[in-house]
Amino acid sequence: MFELFNRSNKISDLLENIGQVLDITQAQYELVQDRYTAVANQLSKDDSPLCIYKPEILPQGSFLLGTMIRPIIEDDELDVDLVCRLTGKKAHWTQKDLKHAVKDQIVHNNENYRRMLDDEGNRCWTLIYESDKFHLDILPSLIGNNNHINLSEKSFDSLGKSDVEELSIRITDRRESNYPSEINPNYWLKSNPFGYAAWFKNRAAINMFRSLMLSESIQPLPKYTKEKEPLIRAVQILKRHRDIMFGGDDDKPISIIITTLAARAYNKENNVIDALVSILLNMHLYMKKVYSDKHDKEIWWIENPVNNEENFADKWPFEQQKQDNFFSWLEKSKSDFSSLKNMNPSDAYRLLKNILGTRSVNEAVRNLGYDELITENLKPVNYSAQMLSVPHRQQPLWPVSLVYNCDVYGRYNDITDNKKSKSITNQTIIPKNCDIYFTATTNVPKPFDVYWQVVNTGEEAKNAFMGLRGGIFQAQTLGKGGLVQKEHSEFTGLHWMECFIVKNGVCVARSSEFFINIR
Repeated sequence: MFELFNRSNKISDLLENIGQVLDITQAQYELVQDRYTAVANQLSKDDSPLCIYKPEILPQGSFLLGTMIRPIIEDDELDVDLVCRLTGKKAHWTQKDLKHAVKDQIVHNNENYRRMLDDEGNRCWTLIYESDKFHLDILPSLIGNNNHINLSEKSFDSLGKSDVEELSIRITDRRESNYPSEINPNYWLKSNPFGYAAWFKNRAAINMFRSLMLSESIQPLPKYTKEKEPLIRAVQILKRHRDIMFGGDDDKPISIIITTLAARAYNKENNVIDALVSILLNMHLYMKKVYSDKHDKEIWWIENPVNNEENFADKWPFEQQKQDNFFSWLEKSKSDFSSLKNMNPSDAYRLLKNILGTRSVNEAVRNLGYDELITENLKPVNYSAQMLSVPHRQQPLWPVSLVYNCDVYGRYNDITDNKKSKSITNQTIIPKNCDIYFTATTNVPKPFDVYWQVVNTGEEAKNAFMGLRGGIFQAQTLGKGGLVQKEHSEFTGLHWMECFIVKNGVCVARSSEFFINIR
């Protein structure tokens, strides 16, 4: 029983750290904060026509909830959602007028913003920070009074339905027929991102004896922290599981559905693995089928917790693939995470690589000091994590999106034993002047390109002409699509091989380091 308890704790710690790895970094957060503050200052300048309407820039969506994850392809941009909230407007302003008043102030006397501003979106204006690899989606919106200020010191549990309603905003949408003509905000679309955030953070809070104050839920910018509640980590992990399963498929399950069902099904578990298992077991209880006059049939209904008239699954009746993909994802998630609890750490490590991506799992393993898991029985006894950071090790040449697996195995021809072929393990000491054969296995569908990397360490390699290898090169030897690579044992020291599988210009699979000890 004690061994099972330790095993479960180790897996839960690993999942917690994977969540931290998936999270945006403090540097990314501070960069967004800097750009966010600059936009807020631009919109609220004293000479701005908007100044009298007290413009506020507030985060919304995953950035406010704390559930944002880094893109699966490392070179993709972060998407940060913001709200520009105005208190009042000119009486004759339509949706279109208000939206364009916000845009005009963003670019007013600011050539940088004018250059960075993307084409008009349906609801948002977008500033693209190309060199920083993120963009800000700014949603123009309106409130009719200051009630949200009076509510800020109340707890979410103490709010009635009308109180939550006071947190709502009116937004613009150019797809609406009244976009260019309607001046009465009561007939504009309504949204409640701050009410939703208060609800979600109240669900995430572990301390059941403490009511979460709205001022803690709705802040101009929440503080960066690495410590997050199990529900938040569970949502981050489920979103990455979804991304690995579906890649860039437009019909993959949307984040608001995953986040809402996870929060409803969460039962205040105090660790990530228990939270995941419980959430996935109970998610379906918070979906219902209702008869729809509009569709003349029963449809799935996933209710917005702060607006019972909104169905987050409203696209499913028209796009069957979205519905099918959600249920496929839910069943696979249940199977994957329920099996984790009873696995030994090595088996759990292999499964997590498959469902959450090799690099994020390996980084989490190293952060925790569980390095023995990375190459299982292939890590040498004199290994140290610091050696992986040698400066001559070349970084990947392509965007990285690790949605498939790759493993490497090795054998060598022993010159002291009539060149008999022997497998390489963590205890293997390979003599000099032996031929070494590395074989990669992968589940990437063909066609693909194979690249290898040899990294040498030690004084002999350092002192030899071009001996200190660390570059990435395309496979050239032995056929099998490049999945077999021949090398020669030449320099004393601890070295390693790594294999990269590239498809359509993206690295979609990458092995762990395979170590070679030469004496």
